[in-house]
Amino acid sequence: MADFKELYLAGKLEFEAIDDYVEEWNNSDDERTLAQFLGLNAEEEDAWISVGEDALLDLLDKQKRTSL
Repeated sequence: MADFKELYLAGKLEFEAIDDYVEEWNNSDDERTLAQFLGLNAEEEDAWISVGEDALLDLLDKQKRTSL
């Protein structure tokens, strides 16, 4: 199953869907960290935690643009 980041970068879902993924992780017994569940690397996780969702969105959008 594809993770949030993979689907977002492929244009298959909106960034706001991250909230649904977080809720799914919170209600599961998945042993992965939230970052692993979402498919985030350490830089993306740090930006999300220390700066906020906008910083994560910027990082992902840069990846999306360079992969086109």
